[in-house]
Amino acid sequence: MGRPSRSKPGEQPKLRARALRLLARREHTRRELKQKLAPHVEDAAELEALLDDFTARGWISEARVVEQVVHAKRGRFGSARIRQALLARGVSAELIDPALRNLQHSELEAARAIWSRKFRPAASREERAKQVRFLQSRGFGMEIAMRVVRGRDDS
Repeated sequence: MGRPSRSKPGEQPKLRARALRLLARREHTRRELKQKLAPHVEDAAELEALLDDFTARGWISEARVVEQVVHAKRGRFGSARIRQALLARGVSAELIDPALRNLQHSELEAARAIWSRKFRPAASREERAKQVRFLQSRGFGMEIAMRVVRGRDDS
């Protein structure tokens, strides 16, 4: 007795189960699921139909992905880095912009918290430059980074 042949009727439940396992672990965008499932399917139309079904049922939601990523990264990264992460996952800019607008109010506090965990006030110009570069690499803008490193509290 050999392996069962790959037939269409048996393939759909396997693909569906694989997709549900991926979604059970974390939220995925449509693009992410498509990339992960594409190697396991022979017919692209079948994959599109499955993704359409999942979207119609509300099992795939870019809005939930945005919410999850923002919540997970807001304490460690600035808005530029979060935007980059969301774009890499295939989220549309129309969903990203409103979420990041809400973050801008707390971005200075987040930058201060990150900076204070890693640094102390810098004595030299080189040390301040290093601290500014660090904050910029975390996705904070130059203005925010400079205000944090200089210790300015103006709003």
